[in-house]
This record gives sequence, structure tokens and C-alpha cells, in this order.
Amino acid sequence: LATPTAIMAGTGVAARHGILIKDAEALEIAHAVTVVAFDKTGTLTEGKPSLAAVVAADGSNHDEVLRLAAALQKSSSHPLAMAVMDKVREERLPVPEAHDAKALPGRGVEGTVRGQKLALGSTRMLRELQLNEGDLLADAQRLERQGKTVSWLVGSDGKQWRLLGLLAFGDTIKHTAAAAVARLHQLGIKTVMLTGDNRGAAEVVAKELGIDEVRAEVLPGDKAAVVKELRDAGAVVAFVGDGLNDGPALAAASVSYAMAGGADVATETAGITLMRGDPRLVADSLDVSRRTYSKIKQGLFWAFGYNVLGIPLAALGMLNPVIAGAAMAFSSVSVVVNALTLRRWHGAADAPAARRPKHSQSVAVSGSPR
Repeated sequence: LATPTAIMAGTGVAARHGILIKDAEALEIAHAVTVVAFDKTGTLTEGKPSLAAVVAADGSNHDEVLRLAAALQKSSSHPLAMAVMDKVREERLPVPEAHDAKALPGRGVEGTVRGQKLALGSTRMLRELQLNEGDLLADAQRLERQGKTVSWLVGSDGKQWRLLGLLAFGDTIKHTAAAAVARLHQLGIKTVMLTGDNRGAAEVVAKELGIDEVRAEVLPGDKAAVVKELRDAGAVVAFVGDGLNDGPALAAASVSYAMAGGADVATETAGITLMRGDPRLVADSLDVSRRTYSKIKQGLFWAFGYNVLGIPLAALGMLNPVIAGAAMAFSSVSVVVNALTLRRWHGAADAPAARRPKHSQSVAVSGSPR
């Protein structure tokens, strides 16, 4: 009774507090977690980016850069693409048609607009095209220091690429994220943030939240490799994500968490689903797991104690069968009652939300424009 009763009580109380544990093994493993790795966008931030700035290079203008970027993003449902389209609608700018548009995984998007080949993407993409920031370097550095993610618009005349401008995107840190990280630290757990964003902007978010380690400029396909690296170093790793690209990392983790409302593949892969977009639920789930594991050990200890005491007495004829039967029933009842005390548990996420971080304005969002 000790193990199944405690697990039943633990999963039940977790579900009532917004933590859906689909895999009982995840609950059993979670008590030993030593590292929690977070994806950033939609997990630590709201996942609703906005276009914060558009800067044109020499020979271009603000509206033209925005129109060309919107043309490449027009058919995409990516949050960054939607931010660009929202800005275009706000400024009532006409958007030209793009042809042969395609994603560059982890880098951006490219296509042909008005006969010119264009690409919009990350600094990694810019380096691969053997371009530098040129006169826009100071603007890019200023925006990154503010926690913005910079995407670069480049065009080709068929012979060489040239820089047309940059777009800067921002998101808002969840007001419970700092409290979630602090709670994990109280539990003795190291925190890591994985992001495709540039290091400067990523470290702004990490510093704001108190994240222990940042892995920046990580391609979507490399997140699982980072998780495996952490596990190979001896850590028991929990990964928290919500995106389509988080599936492999979730599968590679010791315990996987998906934020409800994210991509279906993340929810299907994860052993634990957080029914609210509150990162404090991660610490709560680990606390439930530790308490459940403790109840299992307590139940086994008392059950073992009863038998160690009772069996020799019964074998020596010193224990009345009626008393022995009552003692056996009492041992079962005590194990069950001890496990059911878990039902009184309340998580930190049930408390009023923590005070918002000092600069709760826009911060960087992870990844490239796709």
C-alpha cells in the first residue's frame, strides 16, 4: 500500500493545483532533480512578442524595411511574424507578395520579393552569409543591452548580399518567473536557460531572473544535446518548454514539463503538464514529488517495523491472533492515512503573485524570425 497510495495522493493533490502528472514515473524521478533547464519564450516570458524597433541601413528607409520583412513573414503563424504583421497593420502599409518563401531552421526565413532575393534572420544567419553589422552595429548593441532580440534583413542582387536593416523584438517577463527561479534555488536546484537568442540579450533576462547559467544561440535541434550534456555530467535534469522545437529536449530530459497552451508535440512528449502558464508550478511539482517520496519511505518504514516486531512474537506464540489481526489492519490503515496527509499540501503558486520585476518592460525573445 505504501507506494501506490502515496503516488495516488500525490498525483491527485498536484492535479487540483494545476499540475497534471501523466506519468507516475515522472513523479517518482522528480524528487531527485538537481537541474531545471528552461526554454525562454512562452515559459519564462509571455510569448507574445512585439516589434520594438526598425532601423534601416544606408540606402533604405524604415517603411521599406518593414514592408519587405512583412512580405517574408506574411504566411507565417510564428509569434515574431505576427508581431511584424501587427506593426504593418498599425501603420497601414501595403505589403508586397513574396515568392518561394521558406524557413531556415534556427536562423530565419528567405524568399523573393519584387524579383529580389531577401532573407530575414538571426546574427548566426548574418555570419553564414559573411556579412557584418556595419553602421548598424551600435544600434544593435544598444537594443541588445535593453534585452531586445535583433533580426537582420538582407538582400541580394544575384551576386552578393547586402544589409538592408534590422528589426528588434521584445517580450515581457512573466511576473511570476523571478519567484519561480528563487523557489528552485531554495530547493537547492540549479537553473539553466536555453535560448536561440544572442548572448547579450539572453543575459539581460538571466540577470533579471537570477538564472544560474545561460546557453545562448542554441539551435532548436541542439537543445536536446545540451540536456544530454547536463545529464552526462551527473545531473538529474528537468526541462521546461512549450514550443514545437522543444520536443526532442523534452524527450531527452530525466523529467519533462510542458506549459499548457503550447505546441501539441510538447504536451504529448512531456510527462508533466502545467495547466497554467505559471513557472512557479515547476517548483511546486518538485515539492510534491519530494513529499510523496518521503511518504513512501515513511509508509515502508512503519510497515516494515510492524512486521519486524509482530512476526517473531507470533512465531513464538506470544501474540494473540486477535491482536495480531488488529495490528495488521492498523498497520495498513496507518500507511494509508499517512499518505493521505498529502491532500493538505498547498503550493507556492497558490499564494498571491510575487512582485513584478523592476523592469517588466520588453525583454528578448528566443530564436530567429521563424
